[in-house]
Amino acid sequence: MNLVNEMITHKVFGKGQIIEQDDAFITIDFEEDTKKFVYPDSLGNFIHLKDREVAKSLEKILIQTKKEKQLREQEREEEQRQIAEEAYRRERLKNLKIHESSQVVFWLDEEEQNNVIDNWTVFTGEVQSGKNKGKPNIVARLRPNSSVLLTVREADQAETVRKVIGLYMVPETFSGDDNEDGMIEAHEVYRIKLTETEAEKILFWNYYLNKNYPHRTTWNSGKYRYFDNMITAQILKDIVALKTDEAEIKQAEDFLQYFSEMNLLDLSELPEASGALKQ
Repeated sequence: MNLVNEMITHKVFGKGQIIEQDDAFITIDFEEDTKKFVYPDSLGNFIHLKDREVAKSLEKILIQTKKEKQLREQEREEEQRQIAEEAYRRERLKNLKIHESSQVVFWLDEEEQNNVIDNWTVFTGEVQSGKNKGKPNIVARLRPNSSVLLTVREADQAETVRKVIGLYMVPETFSGDDNEDGMIEAHEVYRIKLTETEAEKILFWNYYLNKNYPHRTTWNSGKYRYFDNMITAQILKDIVALKTDEAEIKQAEDFLQYFSEMNLLDLSELPEASGALKQ
């Protein structure tokens, strides 16, 4: 807005006229001196325009300018927050000792399935014997690089058809050693639920292998077991290929990228799945 030649009143210097203006400053000619002020911040605070219509128009511009400035500040703050979070995550990753079997897979019964997916939290179960009987199981290997795999099969089905219905990363501050209540919550971002049709194509035993008994597909006891981090990457890679919705593909790709970074995996060297069903 061009304010050159507009008459003003200054709280200290009295009446004056704007004689120069650019994007950052205005120059005002007072009776005794000529002074330069920051534009537009000085206007409306201690400098007031004489023409009311021009003042009203300027006020609208100043309000919009203030909103834009606040938005830019918020964007800068958000950018700085993200940079700080990324630096913090990388620092944690640098100091994180990666265990090759720090992932965990759960066998969910029919009652648990919907509850776990709806709440994105799984219970580790209780110790069945010994001095800690009745207390929650401690999943000591889990760290911020860990994923949780959720699997099911019907009671009358063979173990070979155990399917993956979802998976998630643990929160970035999670430590299995300190998880005394046995509840493993999901990361706010990195979590995926599979449709029934999709789950039929992601069979657990296509990926998992008991190295001592490579042809066996048995889960004799226990609510969960640990597995290699390569398996999660292989499953995520197949989910990316399986999805058809663009947003869901992006979600799976981001999950895979985050997981590979957290586990120091080179995706270009990721081997093909070689579970018991592929032997």
